[in-house]
Amino acid sequence: MLGGLNEEKTMKRAVGTTLIVLFCTCMLWGQGAPQMPKPGPEQQRLQYFVGEWHTAGDMKPSPFGPGGKFTSSDHNMKFGDFFVMLHSDGQGAMGNVKTVAGMGYDSKEKLYSYDEYNTMGVHQVSKGTVSGDTWTWTNDSDFGGKTIKGRFILKELSPKSYTFKYEISDDGNAWTNVMEGKSTKVEEKSAK
Repeated sequence: MLGGLNEEKTMKRAVGTTLIVLFCTCMLWGQGAPQMPKPGPEQQRLQYFVGEWHTAGDMKPSPFGPGGKFTSSDHNMKFGDFFVMLHSDGQGAMGNVKTVAGMGYDSKEKLYSYDEYNTMGVHQVSKGTVSGDTWTWTNDSDFGGKTIKGRFILKELSPKSYTFKYEISDDGNAWTNVMEGKSTKVEEKSAK
């Protein structure tokens, strides 16, 4: 008799558990599938950089290398609706340099992100803000055990051109300009 009671209790528990699982499953189905996230205005703002760009500038002698003129061809493309991937082929005083970078927006930090890798062995992470037509990106770099603060300021002149400068500082107060230039969007050739 005792064996029959235990079997009956086990069956009731199994039926109860099954009913709870079915109820929860039906509730989830009733809610529908979760919606895909949609880009906000911050991610849409990044679309400014999408396209083919030609960059020309001047580098001053600094911890980053010798001074001189530089140019690059930049191919920037959307990566889904939230990011922009940048591919750059540049030439300057230090030779040819290839760069791959990603730009996005961190909604928790309320900051833009820029994560770059180049063929000179440099990995640079910057955080940015935009106010009107001016983007400001900041980073810290280690040169021989010393931290140097960097500030990249980009000013949109039109939908097809912007100027930029890069400044460095030992303390974040006095800034020295080490690079400046201009980027122009290359007109896409129409198919004939």
